[in-house]
Amino acid sequence: MSNPTTGPDFISFQVRDRAASTRFYEELGLTRLPAPNPAASVFSAGGVAFAVRDPFPGVDLDAIGALGAGIGVWFHNDDAAALHERLVQRGVPIVQDSFEGPFGLQFSLRDPDGYVVTIHSKA
Repeated sequence: MSNPTTGPDFISFQVRDRAASTRFYEELGLTRLPAPNPAASVFSAGGVAFAVRDPFPGVDLDAIGALGAGIGVWFHNDDAAALHERLVQRGVPIVQDSFEGPFGLQFSLRDPDGYVVTIHSKA
């Protein structure tokens, strides 16, 4: 048998406006890392790196429709309640309001490109 595939160990979203998406994820509390690729902004997200990047050649994000439909990306934040409140005050679209679930307090939001991201408090 061949070597097993593991991961995911790196996740990226293709975005329309990388600068706006970079600011958005910095405001979520992610730490930006030096990126060797000038087409991406890379963040430390625990054990998995996360990036927002320019679209791959030949990809028309506007023609795709609902970006990330069916994909779930979750980030941990110890104080999800305070983050939820800050995002609501900024007018960030909350697609699932906060509730206590199996991952602690959790809620889901829509990023500037329409990707749905979930924040949870349980480590």
